[in-house]
Amino acid sequence: MMAKPIVPWVGGKRRLAKHILPMFPEHGCYVEPFAGGAALFFMKEQAETEVLNDINGDLVNLYRVVKHHLEEFVRQFKWALISRQIYAWLRDTPIETLTDIQRAARFYYLQKLAFGGKVSDQTFGTATTGKPRLNLLRIEEELSAAHLRLSRVFIEHLAWEECIRRYDRPHTLFYLDPPYWGTEGYGVAFGLEQYDLMAALAKSIEGRMVISVNDIPQMRAAFSGLNIDEVDINYTVGGGAKRKSAKELIIRNWFD
Repeated sequence: MMAKPIVPWVGGKRRLAKHILPMFPEHGCYVEPFAGGAALFFMKEQAETEVLNDINGDLVNLYRVVKHHLEEFVRQFKWALISRQIYAWLRDTPIETLTDIQRAARFYYLQKLAFGGKVSDQTFGTATTGKPRLNLLRIEEELSAAHLRLSRVFIEHLAWEECIRRYDRPHTLFYLDPPYWGTEGYGVAFGLEQYDLMAALAKSIEGRMVISVNDIPQMRAAFSGLNIDEVDINYTVGGGAKRKSAKELIIRNWFD
């Protein structure tokens, strides 16, 4: 059974997978410096060595707990309810008062039920056309494949550029899905200078790099000189019926 992302994440890449995955060259080491929901990681074939990295400490803690303590993690939800009030209580709970497993359960509950998969300024998501994303009776079943998939993965909590420098080898493939310029919901400031650094690293590293960003003039300027493909994508927010079309860029540091 193919594993699925553990939590929804703003800017997830499942819809772009059909464009990105065929571009991946052969590789012995696969690294996601901006793991987020890690949709492509869970969809692609397993590599010999794999690394998931993110600056969000709650997310990194969740991956580590699902990897090492799935049974105890599931036990945290034995008496849980899906409730706007409980959501508010958990959102306001200081993480310093929690164990790693309790912290992971709190983050999982909030992220599964958050509107639009937002990481910051979360609100309780509701809908009249579907069920809640969180099925309290099937958590272990839903996470068992992810638990197995993560069993041999290095889980890091580094700055994205440090992650690249640490794992750069000729046989390494980096997939970067940074916060999109001009968008919100990630909870992390990310200026234009970060994309300039990303482009510089793409041109200087030993390994291969694939980057996905929104198609705006600033991104085309930042990644000038690299291999740029333009793709169309339709998206919705919060499960709404109205779809919007957008263009995204898939950037590679090599030419076929």
